[in-house]
Amino acid sequence: MTHAAPPLSLYVHIPWCVKKCPYCDFNSHARESAMPVDAYIDATLADLDRDIERFHAALAGRNVLSIFFGGGTPSLFAPDEIARLIDGAAARLAFRDGIEITMETNPGTVEHGRFDAYLRAGVTRISFGVQSFDDDKLRRLGRIHSSGEADRAIKTAQDAGFDNINLDLMYALPEQALEGALADVERAVAFAPTHVSHYQLTLEPNTLFAAKPPPLPDIDAAWDMQEACQRALADAGYAQYEVSAYARDGRRCAHNLNYWAFGDYLGIGAGAHGKITAADGRVGRSAKVKLPRSYLERAARREPFGTFDVVAKEQLPFEFMLNALRLDEGVAIDAFERGTGLARSDIARPLAEARQRGWLESDVHALRPSESGRRFLNDLIALFLPD
Repeated sequence: MTHAAPPLSLYVHIPWCVKKCPYCDFNSHARESAMPVDAYIDATLADLDRDIERFHAALAGRNVLSIFFGGGTPSLFAPDEIARLIDGAAARLAFRDGIEITMETNPGTVEHGRFDAYLRAGVTRISFGVQSFDDDKLRRLGRIHSSGEADRAIKTAQDAGFDNINLDLMYALPEQALEGALADVERAVAFAPTHVSHYQLTLEPNTLFAAKPPPLPDIDAAWDMQEACQRALADAGYAQYEVSAYARDGRRCAHNLNYWAFGDYLGIGAGAHGKITAADGRVGRSAKVKLPRSYLERAARREPFGTFDVVAKEQLPFEFMLNALRLDEGVAIDAFERGTGLARSDIARPLAEARQRGWLESDVHALRPSESGRRFLNDLIALFLPD
């Protein structure tokens, strides 16, 4: 049986940063010397070649709706280096008209005058990791930029012609009060970005903050910050469409929406992950080796860059809900059936329990968290774990 293929994106991982932040659990590595940029670009494009060869049947006739450069700090790569990666991908894959190409950017790593060159390279969307406009909080978070540098970087990008900009903010920061969280939102919306990502600081395993926890606001205080900032963003014209995502009309992030809607994506670069749906409907996930040195060594020896595993049927409901239930609007139950190849009867028991607890709205044609379900989202998603 042939299944309709979901939308396709491309994720490119740039693993280096200036300094590892104490809360960061991403695959990032502090730059200790000159980065082997040329070798890394060659390896990443070779990685893409191998994925295309491996998934040839699944990729046939499909085009790419978005590219996302994540890290690490992609803005450590110069515009011509980012252009090599974009041009290399364009030579290998068909791009959809109006493709969204996002590059994550640290305000402390971009020289003035480079943004127009990133725009010419093909980047259409910039995502600034601001996190806070409070210099004391930035120091506590181990960030390398100041609030002034963030101000200047955002303004420079706008002056260069970028009209699609996301600002990342975090709340429930060490010893942060409600007024401080709201002040960060006020500073952010004053720039009139098209998108704001608003995350709660969490202590992730294997991070410095997990080993030495800073004094954080309690659960109730963090919830108060979230609700107050949601209202402030809504009042400023930013509609929430996912747990942490707020956008102006027509400016939702296409790349992240594809993740949350259980779309497909190729993942290239050290530590990148991917998801591909085969023509017969089987869902598989790829994971590339994390260490940049190991990644480059595998490229030199022409060895596999990572692993690929088919997702077990009983794991698919959880995998689907882990992303889809983050969306405020939820998804149609038909989307679950198309994306997983399963029937709604396969999730009848957890669906009934979720509705009985009041965590899902009563619409039998949709999977949409209620207000209570959004507050207890992790518990809601856990109902779909295999027995």
